[in-house]
Amino acid sequence: MVKWVEGPASESDVVVSTRIRLARNLKDYRFPQMMNMEESERLTQTILNVMKDITGNMNYRFIRINNLTPVERVAYIEEHLISPGLVQRPDYSSFLLRDDENITIMINEEDHLRIQVLLPGLNFEEGWKLISQVDDFLENSLDYAFHQEFGYLTACPTNTGTGLRASVMVHLPSLTASGHIKNFINNLNKIGLAVRGIYGEGSEAAGNLFQISNQMTLGEREEEIIKILKNIVNQILERERSARKNLMETKRHEVEDRVFRSLGVLRYSRMISSKEAMGLLSNVRMGIEMGIIDDIELKKIDKLMITIQPAYIQKYAKRELQQNERNLIRADYIRERL
Repeated sequence: MVKWVEGPASESDVVVSTRIRLARNLKDYRFPQMMNMEESERLTQTILNVMKDITGNMNYRFIRINNLTPVERVAYIEEHLISPGLVQRPDYSSFLLRDDENITIMINEEDHLRIQVLLPGLNFEEGWKLISQVDDFLENSLDYAFHQEFGYLTACPTNTGTGLRASVMVHLPSLTASGHIKNFINNLNKIGLAVRGIYGEGSEAAGNLFQISNQMTLGEREEEIIKILKNIVNQILERERSARKNLMETKRHEVEDRVFRSLGVLRYSRMISSKEAMGLLSNVRMGIEMGIIDDIELKKIDKLMITIQPAYIQKYAKRELQQNERNLIRADYIRERL
């Protein structure tokens, strides 16, 4: 269950996860939006033939989107293992998932290949090392679409160049509670960073979770993009921790009351929506981060924030559920784990 959350996680009091993604296309193939089924299948088989030879002690599962139920498709999105864009053309799209769920290779999303590495906490170094190994392996056997001046060619011009998107999922409850989050996001946008919800573009920042990523991929080396983003993330860490300290010094009793009330509702409620649960879990996570709660691990809360989502609850129940049924089973699920 949600394997990628396991493992060492640096700066995990603020940073939930680090994701690095590379967009790649093959020369002499049309972009996925222009492909017919025959071209799509030929490209898929070309990639699969190359992946058979990948070295290492980890295996990859190959999954076609059209072999998944609608609920299973959304559950993979909720686990952050695939992008929402991958399921939009199910007859064409597929993905390879490494056993530990740290690496996903998406086929025929917006680009022919979207290579993703997902790790817990702040870990750009390991993420870049892993994704570079996979990218180099594929590039040795596949003829990438590359231009000497513009770099790697992609379906969307904003990805042309390095094709790199690096992001972190951060938990910012104190900046939100202090009322500074709006200005904070505006300032990040001004320096060329995108701030989105938990499932990327167009999604909400549920549970005070925000995805922060680079927007420019052209004109910078991959290492430089990652270095700049990491420096900014370190500033975000400082701002959120400072806001927490200020809240504890000025509103300690209000914060403690909010945290323990949230924990009480989660432990004893009989019906709960995913939106309410995310807000309460965010408060409990804040309580752990601030040292108010010391008998619950952060990883347990991080897993719950993923597994209480609508599709995952239905996957857990092994059947499709109406909203009221989901709210009942979600409450049981949370109580059992807390």
